[in-house]
Amino acid sequence: MSEADAPLSGTVRIAAIQTVSGPDVEANLAAAEGLIARAAADGARLVALPEYFPLMSTDEMAKVRARESEGSGPIQDFLSAAARRHRVWLVGGTLPLVAEADNKVRNSTLVFDDRGERRARYDKIHLFGFQRGAERYDESVTIEPGQTVSTFDSPVGRTGLSVCYDLRFPELFRAMGVVNLIILPAAFTYTTGRAHWEVLLRARAIENQCYVMAPAQGGEHPGGRVTWGHTMIVDPWGEVMNVLETGPGVVTADVDFERLASLRDSLPALRHRCLG
Repeated sequence: MSEADAPLSGTVRIAAIQTVSGPDVEANLAAAEGLIARAAADGARLVALPEYFPLMSTDEMAKVRARESEGSGPIQDFLSAAARRHRVWLVGGTLPLVAEADNKVRNSTLVFDDRGERRARYDKIHLFGFQRGAERYDESVTIEPGQTVSTFDSPVGRTGLSVCYDLRFPELFRAMGVVNLIILPAAFTYTTGRAHWEVLLRARAIENQCYVMAPAQGGEHPGGRVTWGHTMIVDPWGEVMNVLETGPGVVTADVDFERLASLRDSLPALRHRCLG
């Protein structure tokens, strides 16, 4: 029986990492390594990195040049080795993987277990687009959307994967079925994050009666982009358990299986669903 298949009781510590990534992949991986080590030293068994943790650049084609084939490449090698070295399950934020189109990438989350073996992949489905004045983003220019919902068994039980803009589409999370934890790596803009980040994360936790862990980019990046940060972990009642507003760091909390079961028993909303 693997660690992820063992009966669930007591608590399991999870950790969400916040970074302020730039255009230098090696520097970003070194920063991530130090934060993963901190999370592991604090007892975390499941650690998640933010969206774009290995690369954020004002040159949108940089991610295309850095893309890796599935199963091969320095970013994937780093994730596997870090998971094995620190004996944690590691959710690799997102990294650029080869897409069907030559000039695009899949914005992909990869999960490695504590032996460094890959356990899951999710390609971001919903691509962010926003324009207000001079502020403009269009991920569809360089990113090819995924099409498949992804869940996997982790040390906290059934776990669902999502990325950033996915947060605004509750039907994705319903399609996961019953999960104990949703992981949402993100790089929310300052504008949209200030308005909607916390309320949407709390809503997803409440309506799915599960923990939500959202590792984020948080701060001013080389080139001037500012991300909202506020990496947080939310419990199934919608309470924010821990948050880091800005700057690199680690946010930890304990998944409590007895609390999870009690909340679902007292308010059996998941069993009361009539549609979908």
